Amino acid sequence: MAKRSAGLLIYRRGGHGIRVLLVHPGGPFWAKKDDGAWSIPKGLVDEDEDELAAARRETEEEIGIEIDGPFARLGAYKQPGGKTVIAWAVEAPADIDAAAITSNSFTMEWPPRSGSMQEFPEVDRAGWFTLPDAEVKILQGQRPMLADLARQLGIG
Repeated sequence: MAKRSAGLLIYRRGGHGIRVLLVHPGGPFWAKKDDGAWSIPKGLVDEDEDELAAARRETEEEIGIEIDGPFARLGAYKQPGGKTVIAWAVEAPADIDAAAITSNSFTMEWPPRSGSMQEFPEVDRAGWFTLPDAEVKILQGQRPMLADLARQLGIG
């Protein structure tokens, strides 16, 4: 069975229109990548796990904040690597401070073949982006989520 991830496209309304919260992956592979590297907070769905429950769990692990609904399903998005990401839109419950997020971490051998294990945050930063800016920052396979959010909110 193909891997499935689930996540939340968190948005807020303001004087500058709609902004979405995107996260930048931690670790050495992503350290110098910016445009086309950001993502919605998301993660793998466990076998027999409710997809929305997984999206909420993974978001909390990646940004350190529990998000409550109402949630509006955006869709399932096949990624270039074959994984499917299931996404829900949710309006930010309060003014989430992107600079104050806290992420869980992972351990990997670094540098490669060194035998040295290092710990890295799953997410090293987050940011609020307008929809046009998010189009540039977000991973290519997740770009359709932004259009679906705009359609769902009746803009664009």
